[in-house]
Amino acid sequence: MNDKLLAAIERLEREKGISKEILFSAIESALTSAAYKIIGDPNLSKEEISVEMDVETGEITVFKGDTEVESEQFGRIAAQTAKQVMIQKIREAERDVISEKYQDREGEIISGSVHRFEKGNIIVELTDTEAVLPRSEQIPGERFRQGEIIRACLLKVERKTGGLNIILSRSNPAFVKKLFELEVPEIAQGILEIVAIAREAGERTKISVLSKDERIDSVGACVGMRGSRVKEIVRELSGERIDIVRWNDDIAEYVRGAVSPVEIYGMEIDRDAREIKLTVLKDQLALLIGKKGRNIRLASKLVGWELKADAVVEDVDVPVRKVSGFDEETMASLENAGYRNVSELLEAGAEKVAEIDSIGEEKAAEIILTGEAALEAAVSARQDDPGETKKDDNGDGASAHDDQTNVDAETDEKKTSVEEKAAGESDLEAEEAEAGRGEIETEGLSENATEDQDKE
Repeated sequence: MNDKLLAAIERLEREKGISKEILFSAIESALTSAAYKIIGDPNLSKEEISVEMDVETGEITVFKGDTEVESEQFGRIAAQTAKQVMIQKIREAERDVISEKYQDREGEIISGSVHRFEKGNIIVELTDTEAVLPRSEQIPGERFRQGEIIRACLLKVERKTGGLNIILSRSNPAFVKKLFELEVPEIAQGILEIVAIAREAGERTKISVLSKDERIDSVGACVGMRGSRVKEIVRELSGERIDIVRWNDDIAEYVRGAVSPVEIYGMEIDRDAREIKLTVLKDQLALLIGKKGRNIRLASKLVGWELKADAVVEDVDVPVRKVSGFDEETMASLENAGYRNVSELLEAGAEKVAEIDSIGEEKAAEIILTGEAALEAAVSARQDDPGETKKDDNGDGASAHDDQTNVDAETDEKKTSVEEKAAGESDLEAEEAEAGRGEIETEGLSENATEDQDKE
């Protein structure tokens, strides 16, 4: 019997990962309980009963006080009692091993197969236990079949009476972060850092990324060649839209990137209240707010400031950066002086503009003339085209190229917006404002999806 007991202990240690010390302790505890019941002396306390087990031979010795109790006193009932307590201890030890194993993996992505469904929750079978994906942690609209492989973020491990609760999540922002770490080696290597994530699962995610190496573009690295990296993440998230933003310590530039491709006309920053009022042209207001207010709400979460949207009284203006007649040096000088739009230049006049370093009177006069021409062209274009996005042949406002990937690797400022799923519950104005954009859009890209396809 002793040989069989030692063989069973070694097998449990090998197969279940439970150390011998824990098993010997469980057996001694079980035999102590059994001996106390068999002896049945009301004047004897349980503490006076002790059991010693030789770890080499498996020989068991029972003591009542200092007196050894002969093993013949233990019959079938004692053996059964010892077996039950031993099983309980072994199960507890096994739960401890599993609990420790998965607690060390909290925040990681784990894979399993869909085992069954319980009241909207998905029970996932792992290699050595089961986990639960609650309804609240699922991506809305996702459907899985029994036996299907599923990936999720290990959210937490909870101890409960009689077992463990391993909670998974696919809707938590940590899931998106881990997916980027798996798909983008530069993040895992510490070259890129994910600064912030704002997410509404199943609809849209905004993520800001910082590059610690000037030679590596943070947004381009996350997008991958022709969008290969980010497309894998979008596919895992069932088509959830992803905006990748370049982090900037200048809050004004950071906000511009967070709401791109919206053109910001004006910005009022209240640093004490951490509030920013964004002003845009009327036809850009719906795009800034987004469907059900999602775009500006997620941008607020991403930058950590409260953002408010408003439309300008003037219908037409041209940002300095959009005037083709200005070179990079001129645009930088004007912006550093506080001039971001043509209307501001015209209001100031050539005399004021000439006071800017490296401008001068002659160049200031040229700037004013170029600005006037640009503004007149914008007014003329607005009269010819009210600015509404054209609908497709079906008239439903959806782009004929929604599933196309457009990546311009030569664009100076890249801000990627992945769109593989349109949310049908939006109002018509916001839907038209966002229609016609490809699966991946880049900051500063003026060509539409059809033109990019022709170029390729």
